[in-house]
Amino acid sequence: MKQQGIQKLFLEKKILSKLMLSSRKSLLLTLGLTLSYNVMAQQKNVLFIAVDDLKPIGGCYDRPEVKTPNMDLLAQTGFVFKNNHCQQAVCAPTRASLLTGKRPDYTQIWDLKTQIRDMNPDIRTMPQYFKEKGYQTAAVGKVFDLRSVDSQHDSLSWSKPYVSMKSSNVTGGGYIHETKRVSTECADVPDSVTLDGRVVAESIQLLDELSTDEQPFFLAVGFHKPHLPFVAPKKYWDLYDRDQIQLASYREKPIGAPGYASQPGWEVRSQYDDVPKDFKVPISEEKQKELIHGYYACVSFIDQQIGNLIAYLDEKGLRQNTVIVLWGDHGWHLGDHDMWCKHTNYEQATRSPLMVALGDNYIGQSSSPTEFVDVFPTLCQLAGVETPNDIDGLSLVPLITGELTSLKPHAVSQFHRNKVLMGYAFRNERYRYIIWLKDNYRSNQPYRSELIDAEELYDYTLDPLETTNQATNPEYSSIRQEMLEKAIQFFKEQQ
Repeated sequence: MKQQGIQKLFLEKKILSKLMLSSRKSLLLTLGLTLSYNVMAQQKNVLFIAVDDLKPIGGCYDRPEVKTPNMDLLAQTGFVFKNNHCQQAVCAPTRASLLTGKRPDYTQIWDLKTQIRDMNPDIRTMPQYFKEKGYQTAAVGKVFDLRSVDSQHDSLSWSKPYVSMKSSNVTGGGYIHETKRVSTECADVPDSVTLDGRVVAESIQLLDELSTDEQPFFLAVGFHKPHLPFVAPKKYWDLYDRDQIQLASYREKPIGAPGYASQPGWEVRSQYDDVPKDFKVPISEEKQKELIHGYYACVSFIDQQIGNLIAYLDEKGLRQNTVIVLWGDHGWHLGDHDMWCKHTNYEQATRSPLMVALGDNYIGQSSSPTEFVDVFPTLCQLAGVETPNDIDGLSLVPLITGELTSLKPHAVSQFHRNKVLMGYAFRNERYRYIIWLKDNYRSNQPYRSELIDAEELYDYTLDPLETTNQATNPEYSSIRQEMLEKAIQFFKEQQ
């Protein structure tokens, strides 16, 4: 059954249980454009929190060795999507996709240099849409990727001038004091002197301004860490004992996978003087532990900044009337498969944090596959705003309310290789199927079986570390065929 059909059936069933609805409201429900009436008395504010390079980690994602008390608290008072995936595991494409509700093959943003409106001049972003619906919209920090929008962070999206925080710290480039290109820095300074500490200060000021207006607001706050370099104040490094930090359990390429599916970690190796630039030279275990330590410190640092921001929202009395959405733009390989990067179609790159909270209305979690294209319609429905019908995602509200336990058969991610190959990953609750297609194929083109260059299949029940590609294993032939048919159906739907 087609995805849109699933949601339509759910909403048609829901109509039968509602009393005294006007014909207009019935129509809107049928189309999936309204919210359950227990939370739609008025339009809600939106606090939209983006975190760069944050993988699903911390207590709320069953990784308690990473200290994230504030995100854990938000998860306990909200709803967590534990099997959520980005559309492409690199900054500009994934953010362009989430913020428009359209997949990369529509936005045509697959790299870090193409501007969204050069490819789609009339495309409508999420904050732009909320602005059209009467919201005040404002942004601080990294929301879009700066390389994919104009100097005002996509000027059509904001009713208030965009607040860029670049170069607001001492030396710029993500460092606090360091002037050399190194991969980590530990500085004994207060949070307030850091780039992301300033993001919180500016966000609080904007909350003061926005909350005095009668219009609802959409405030986007973009944190820069834990993106490389791994820089955080000393007190967050001190939360961890490096001797206790564990290296990735499996540090080899998947057996039977095409060589190009992996990535040698050019981001860390090519930019930082304290990491071997020669891909044939392994990163020492001592340096690996330092990198992991730095990443964990950055995550705990950002967790505190998120806590500071939400605490101020509470102090202003805005929590009950504000939808909070927290997301990290993609995952990150911390040494698994011998990779230190995003830029792949594997689990540690595509699986991404996503949680929402709305007062004390909905609390829970889901392991159903979800995607970043679902964020746009979900926020519309939770905020009580009519949902546009030209976006690719589905509202996740049926999962949040418990009306459905599964919304779609899989999440779809993609990443390219060697300029002519595009890999599409299909992730359901147990398996990941990746199909690599040649000749510059994109999903808006007719699919042909002769385009297949390679296939991958991973079973997370029996092989959670993706050690072995099962695509050619006869024992998995029926699963592989089923996943291939779903992939072909997806390509047809994109036509």
